Amino acid sequence: MIAKSILGGLASLVAIGAASAADLPRRQAPPPVFTPVPVFTWTGFYLGTHSSYAFSDRQNIRNTGNELGTQTAIAANRFPLNVRSEQDGIGNVGGGIGYNYQFTPGAGFVVGVNADVTWTDISKRYGTLGSLNESATFRQRLDYLGTVQGRLGYAFDRFLVYGTGGFAYGSVDYRSNFFNSAGVLAYSGRYNEMETGYAYGGGIEYAIPTDSFLNRFNFIGGLIGASAITLKAEYLHYDLGSRSVQVNNLSVPLSTGSYTSRFETQGNIIKAGFNYKFGSL
Repeated sequence: MIAKSILGGLASLVAIGAASAADLPRRQAPPPVFTPVPVFTWTGFYLGTHSSYAFSDRQNIRNTGNELGTQTAIAANRFPLNVRSEQDGIGNVGGGIGYNYQFTPGAGFVVGVNADVTWTDISKRYGTLGSLNESATFRQRLDYLGTVQGRLGYAFDRFLVYGTGGFAYGSVDYRSNFFNSAGVLAYSGRYNEMETGYAYGGGIEYAIPTDSFLNRFNFIGGLIGASAITLKAEYLHYDLGSRSVQVNNLSVPLSTGSYTSRFETQGNIIKAGFNYKFGSL
């Protein structure tokens, strides 16, 4: 009887323990910690460098006589009335700085302002032969082209498409030389100053992801604290207007009066390079 009582008590304890265990909360692994992936934004300052290719179009050098004698010389084709002036060449290094603001991170409109300068260093020399074996030479040069422009674009995450336009300036060099039939320089004129105008165009830009193998070569960006590096390509049409150059006689016998050569500077430039972006991802 005593043994049966002990066994019965033990069974009751086991049953009570099992019921209590069933009431305890189950042990579960803690939920994984969620770390949101940063959404890329184009907002921030940037600076960068580029190379370029420039080519002119619709440029013309128009010559006129300022007195009856020189007007007659132009009409008789002793010196040319018009000279087609075309230039092209691969530019040297350029650089720029700017700021973008993106309204909604990820995808959305982007506005900004940009200032840059390109060492174009394009030059061309032209020669003509007149009806009385008189000749003329012309030289047109654009040393550099700078712009200050506004930008409006749309970002598709790390891909940006934009249009741009604004103020342009550049250093030009214009020269006109007229030679008599003996090959002696009889008239000469030159203008070498900065001209201003406008430029407009558009471009594309792509921000390299931080896990891209291309970022392994981004040593400078890490040193200067850049948050991203972007690749860019841009097309611009520029127009620096026209300028009249006085071509005066050099007191050579039978060379009287003067001429005017009017030069135009306009063309296109294609730029490719990269920017260092500073700002939050």
